Amino acid sequence: MLLLLFLVHLLIKNGSAGPVALLLTPRYSAGTCDNINKCRKLFDIVWGCLATMFACTWVSLHPNVPPPNQSRLVLFWRRLKMMLIGIIVPEIMVGFAARQFFAARMLSKEYGFSRTHGFFFCMGGFVSSAGYPIAWLTQLNDPDLGPEFLKGIQKVGTEEIADKSKGDAFSKGVALAQGLWFTTQCLARVHQHLTITELEVATLAFAAVNIFICMLWWGKPLDVQQPIVIGPPKPPDLQPIILRQRSWQDHFMSIFGIEANDKNDKGDPRLFTSVPSFWSPSMDPNLLLVTVGTTALAGSLFGAIHCAAWYIDFASDGEMYLWRISSVGIVGYPVAVFLLGFLVALIDYIVFSDTNLGNAIETISLAGIIGFFPVYISARIMIIALPLIALRSLPPSTFVDVNWSTYIPHF
Repeated sequence: MLLLLFLVHLLIKNGSAGPVALLLTPRYSAGTCDNINKCRKLFDIVWGCLATMFACTWVSLHPNVPPPNQSRLVLFWRRLKMMLIGIIVPEIMVGFAARQFFAARMLSKEYGFSRTHGFFFCMGGFVSSAGYPIAWLTQLNDPDLGPEFLKGIQKVGTEEIADKSKGDAFSKGVALAQGLWFTTQCLARVHQHLTITELEVATLAFAAVNIFICMLWWGKPLDVQQPIVIGPPKPPDLQPIILRQRSWQDHFMSIFGIEANDKNDKGDPRLFTSVPSFWSPSMDPNLLLVTVGTTALAGSLFGAIHCAAWYIDFASDGEMYLWRISSVGIVGYPVAVFLLGFLVALIDYIVFSDTNLGNAIETISLAGIIGFFPVYISARIMIIALPLIALRSLPPSTFVDVNWSTYIPHF
């Protein structure tokens, strides 16, 4: 609460306190800072951005339960891949978190689970005595094994699930506080007319988007490596089932929340020893549309924050135009994907959904989404590369530190 009050005070303060006038222009016009106590170094800028980015992408990520008997190196690489996805396209992680949030809420309402049980179900935390995960809704609704699975899940205490988590409210709060503190510093620099580097703008975008991830995954256990076995005793003649190899199409579609249907062989839980990395149970089409909208909103917010640096001091005109074009593209592509997806969903509910016109519209929409995706990824990579390139030449006021005494009331 105190931090929120401080942010409001920072935004509405006019730069004066009592009769003492405080100028908001840069306090140093020279090319160098001669007072180390009132200046910051390039190392301070880079370290602050990297610490915030690490907290926002590594600590805030909550992967699903991995396959059994995985080495530490494999587990590290698995989480590192999710981190890279979170850096290049963080809105995908927002969409993934939103899908599991809505699914966990749905499970808690329909089956009497707690929200923690719902998250644990979504992440493949429950497995049968035969070794396959219990993460499909069809398993809970199965007339034979469904009651046994439900009874087994309800017997597991919330404390037992929370005990498997490698993080708690304190560790998640620290990551959230790091993002809020970095945001406060950036707002203070804007308020005092001090230069913000492109790297800080990009980090601010990561911090803002990852606040959504932290809030959506607040009740999800962190970095669970061993599932909880439930269900009836294992038959003596039943052998463990080898994890089915997934094609690259399966991985690509699962990132966007599209999984194989439960009725075909790809959705048979007995073919898996764990759930995919981006797995979440199927949900109502309306909630799926809300999830896609949340993903688009996060992506557009990410790009909009980059657009806030429209008139920042760039080292060259070429870098300025690349930054602007990439920022606008990042804002526009998620919105276009959402509108095209909404159009395709709308076609499914109207008469000409099975006509040549309806099929043509769906094909063109899908081609547009897939066709511009490489361009979108290129823009994201450009947004990552440009801030690093800009560190070679920074304006003098970049190294002037925030004068925090400005926000202390003077009597």
